[in-house]
Amino acid sequence: MNKTGISLFIPGLGKRTIRAVISDFTGTLSVDGKLTSCARESLSKLSKKVDLYVVTADTCNTAAGELRGLPLKMHKLKGPGGDHDLQKRQFLSRFDSRVVAALGNGNNDRLLLKAVKEAGGLAVAVDNGEGCAVDSIQNANLFVSGVSNALNLLLKTDRLKATLRF
Repeated sequence: MNKTGISLFIPGLGKRTIRAVISDFTGTLSVDGKLTSCARESLSKLSKKVDLYVVTADTCNTAAGELRGLPLKMHKLKGPGGDHDLQKRQFLSRFDSRVVAALGNGNNDRLLLKAVKEAGGLAVAVDNGEGCAVDSIQNANLFVSGVSNALNLLLKTDRLKATLRF
């Protein structure tokens, strides 16, 4: 991680710097396995400031093709499931969780979101049209409807002040 990062100040929470974004793919960045066009554009912009990672079970087997050409790293989870929540949390151990923004919508994102939130990073539960697991919402700092809105929180950080300030 050698990019400038994203600096934010949230009254009541203090100063934060985000250096990496870890996101789920299916239902978070995509709908029915297709990356949304706004996600492609926003990820390209974010990549200039932070390192991007997509950690996915790839339910529709489309992530590699849909993410092709974007400046990010994709990590596909192993096996049919049952421990994908643990694998996502384990992936986080490669980073200082305090400088991570995590995005997810499924039950398998809940431990990742919880670990990032508890460390002082930014955990965002995202409903991109396929729903959002209640456990993910409860383990996030905030819930957002639409991946465009979620990614724009990082591109337009003043939006976070209104939602997360005390």
